[in-house]
Amino acid sequence: MPDLIHDGDSAAAVSSLRSAVMLLGRRLKHQRVDESLSPTEMSVLATLARCGSATPGELARKEHVQPPSMTRIVALLEAKGLVRLEPHPDDRRQKMVSQTEQAEAMLLESRTKRNAWLAHLAEGLDEDEWEKLRAAAPVLEKLAHL
Repeated sequence: MPDLIHDGDSAAAVSSLRSAVMLLGRRLKHQRVDESLSPTEMSVLATLARCGSATPGELARKEHVQPPSMTRIVALLEAKGLVRLEPHPDDRRQKMVSQTEQAEAMLLESRTKRNAWLAHLAEGLDEDEWEKLRAAAPVLEKLAHL
């Protein structure tokens, strides 16, 4: 693998990728179903959907936020009926956070809306561009979860 920071072509590609991902991410954030939820709250719900129940500490690590911040986020989501807290099966001092059916339905609606928006954008690509983007999707997903 070349030096991605100092090799001119690679550095330019990294910069272009960063810029495109950031712009696309910002545009996707505006395709929300529930405007009352922050992007961080939506991310926590998506993490619970992907990974299942977790302690607030585990969620904080996965979301790269401080535990006190996650405690506040979980409390807000619980007040909105989107998560529930249950006793930890092995440690009575801890709670497990899981999403509610209301959160599952909202996430499905949100994903459907965002997918439709993205599909509409992709219709503007030619066949070769679409195939390249399709091939890149698993790599981008891997990068997102590293």
